Amino acid sequence: MANEVKLYGIDESLFVCGVKTALNLKNVKYEFVVEDLSNKSADLLKYNPVYKKVPVLVHNGNPISESLVIVEYIDEVWKGVPILPQDAYEKAQARFWAKVVNDKCFPAVVNAFSSNGEEQAVAEAHEALQFLENELKVKGSKFFGGDNINLVDIAATFVAFWIGAAEEALGIEVMSKHKFPKLTEWSDNYINCQAVKDSLPPRENVVAYFKKRFGKA
Repeated sequence: MANEVKLYGIDESLFVCGVKTALNLKNVKYEFVVEDLSNKSADLLKYNPVYKKVPVLVHNGNPISESLVIVEYIDEVWKGVPILPQDAYEKAQARFWAKVVNDKCFPAVVNAFSSNGEEQAVAEAHEALQFLENELKVKGSKFFGGDNINLVDIAATFVAFWIGAAEEALGIEVMSKHKFPKLTEWSDNYINCQAVKDSLPPRENVVAYFKKRFGKA
């Protein structure tokens, strides 16, 4: 059967962006189906009836939901540069850190911005981001995956791109170069990778999104 790949999403979603990056890393050709989240399509509701959200990857008619689950699926199905380590321990570590990014860092950062830079909220975001800063220091590598992008890098897409856009939109500093030199360096390396660059929405669109979301328009 020929590979038919569709990705349901919106351009501004960092989770959709992560899936696009994985597909780009594997050189997978796909059709991008843009959703209107205020009027979700029948296909989206059919393919993801539990959460009813994007991204959803449909491969030869079979739907896969949840961004990191989709990224792991892409890594298993398509060969090329591996996104997950082959070693069992290193694979477990990558999954752990990807979960830290999603469950600990992302909510803390969102809270820092949604609180309009409230001191305690920013301090909690700094505490969460410090775990990533320390991990990069320990690794001493270009990416969380070493010389190549892996699952943790993809999970941390919001750190590399969305934090800076939110800072610009809201006038709140959450991740300074002085406090997080390794994360800043990693961010520059990450967003300058072609596979990532081709997946990112225009920065001005994300800035406008944050201004609208947090009432700064």
